[in-house]
Amino acid sequence: MLFSVTRTRAQIIIVSKEPQPILESIFAFPPHRETLGGTSYLIVENDGNILVDCPAWTDHTKLFINQQGGVNWLVLTHRQGITHYVDTIQKDLACQIAIQEQEAYLLPQLAVTSFRNELALTPSCQLLWTPGFSPGSACLYYQAYGGVLFTGRHLLPNPQGQPVPLRMAKTFHWPRQLASVQRLLEQFTPDTLTFICPGANTGFLRQQRVISSAYNALSQLDFTRLRQAEIGLY
Repeated sequence: MLFSVTRTRAQIIIVSKEPQPILESIFAFPPHRETLGGTSYLIVENDGNILVDCPAWTDHTKLFINQQGGVNWLVLTHRQGITHYVDTIQKDLACQIAIQEQEAYLLPQLAVTSFRNELALTPSCQLLWTPGFSPGSACLYYQAYGGVLFTGRHLLPNPQGQPVPLRMAKTFHWPRQLASVQRLLEQFTPDTLTFICPGANTGFLRQQRVISSAYNALSQLDFTRLRQAEIGLY
């Protein structure tokens, strides 16, 4: 097991660098500096494993993924989920890459599968175009566990651990992002959207690891107030 050691005046904190199981068949990788603290996920399922965004690529990461059965798809939910090692990841895992068509140009030397609005990767996993944070921002929906949505940076936890669209300096189109959130509320129900796995800010989740009661939390968003939101700092 790999560890990093963080020293403070009062104590030594040991932080595991192992991927952590957050649900029975879903693992979260440690936040990655190259993706500005982004969190990647591995979905292990019968119809083919799926890697969501690029983790830090090391021999240890490669070994862990291969021990879980490899990967059929690398899903890129937004442009900040791409690292300089994306070509190496595809080569090492012999996987396909799925990315929304408006951001496929970022990978001109790689074979990718692009999509416009939706793309079914397996019978239980579907990509959804949710523009706003970036032109090709997308979410991955996984039907297991009452519905899990991997949101990239489309929806992030706030300091209270609740999912919110966050207006940032790099946000492409804020009104479009809010419209994308509203479409998710129209597409899902409390019975079909139980968890959110965000692509960043996961430190705000503390020991919870995922955002629970996801649909109910989203239904409480004040879109009138959000339309007037200032650029956030977290």
